[in-house]
Amino acid sequence: MARVRPHRRSARIQALVAEQAARRGTQVGVVDVCTAAVAALPVGGAGLSAMSRTTPSHQLCSTDAISEQLEELQLTLGEGPCVDAFLHGSAILAPDLLTGGLQDRWTVFADAALEAGARAVFAFPLQIGAISPGVLDLYADVPTVLDAEELADALAFADLATLLLLDTRIDETGAATGGPLPDRCFEDLGGYRPEIDQATGILTVQLGVGIDEAFVRLRAYAYTQGRRLAEVAADVVAHRLRFSPDTEPRRTDEET
Repeated sequence: MARVRPHRRSARIQALVAEQAARRGTQVGVVDVCTAAVAALPVGGAGLSAMSRTTPSHQLCSTDAISEQLEELQLTLGEGPCVDAFLHGSAILAPDLLTGGLQDRWTVFADAALEAGARAVFAFPLQIGAISPGVLDLYADVPTVLDAEELADALAFADLATLLLLDTRIDETGAATGGPLPDRCFEDLGGYRPEIDQATGILTVQLGVGIDEAFVRLRAYAYTQGRRLAEVAADVVAHRLRFSPDTEPRRTDEET
């Protein structure tokens, strides 16, 4: 099979996700990444959870009852491919949960997942620099191995989910709630990566906290202000907004 060039793969994945949003008649959200991934890959369902080391993790979306149960199991038990992918920052591929090594690794989750109807589970961390806001999970009801192209597609879906999750406010269904994306849609989302990462690094110094806590504070401020995360990050990088451990964030460009 010929290898697809990265930019062509990205454009194809974006088109598949946009198509799902068009079917829903709404703006693009991470729920569309999940449904598009199921349509494009040899899997039966997908789920996505927002995860953090400093605040409770929670499920954002799932495509069916089994994927919903798998997300809930992993977040409740604290074990499984989703948890490992988040903690280690790398994809976790479990092509057959009946494999002895996997059952030893996830002593409770493996049996519970099999009972729920999953036989294979694949987890892909959502990452931007040192930040990991969540994990995309895929499952199949039969033993399944993703080939090189399918794995690359899955990673591309996770990459797009990361950008969408960082760029928009999300409701409980995984749909964007902060107003429609501008006409640029996907094209400029990648440009936010360095700025968000840089702003989070600045907050680790201003607040004296780790990278995860700094990102939580950055996103919490964006949410309470009803602003896009990228806009708040730009203010921090440009020194228009400063955070303090003891006081509310203040805009330095309003000082006299």
